[in-house]
Amino acid sequence: MPFALTIFAYLLGSIPSGYVVGTLAGVDVRKAGSGNIGATNVARTLGKRLGALTLLADTAKGYLPVLIALWLELTPLAVSLVAIGAFFGHLYPLFLRFRGGKGVATAFGALLAIAPGATLILVGAFGVVILSSRRISLGSITAALVAPFALWSVSAAAPFIAMSVVLGAMVIVRHRDNIKRLLAGTEPRFGSANSR
Repeated sequence: MPFALTIFAYLLGSIPSGYVVGTLAGVDVRKAGSGNIGATNVARTLGKRLGALTLLADTAKGYLPVLIALWLELTPLAVSLVAIGAFFGHLYPLFLRFRGGKGVATAFGALLAIAPGATLILVGAFGVVILSSRRISLGSITAALVAPFALWSVSAAAPFIAMSVVLGAMVIVRHRDNIKRLLAGTEPRFGSANSR
């Protein structure tokens, strides 16, 4: 059962929400804006409403399979593997030749199902950074770094903390171009024409 659910989570995570939303709107988001299939690029190229829809769908891809795993009372390790399956599905989607997004919303959905209290801490950290810098990438990186400590603070099981390290590390890796721009002082602020 855990293995089958992990495969299901990967396949669900592989559904490229932003690409689907864009295609229905007549736009290939991979060829617009930053070229990313995530909610930020969808919002920039297609409007905030479709961006919000993409965000909700990407979050659900992480939340739903983990919720099922918890409902089935799988072990923390098994639940963590399901979360990782959904997350890597979004990063490396089967349906887009393994070229996906950065995984922030899907990781958020998984963590929301596992530890809502810790997720509130992450939302707070993300929000503070966004409000102070207007850089979504910096907020995402900050949340990725804070995640293991947030889970530890609510006494989450060790496999969940280890899972958050994996997810956080991959989120940071996927933001490597943003990090280069942040260090160079050229990372656009949210709302600007070139924000990513």
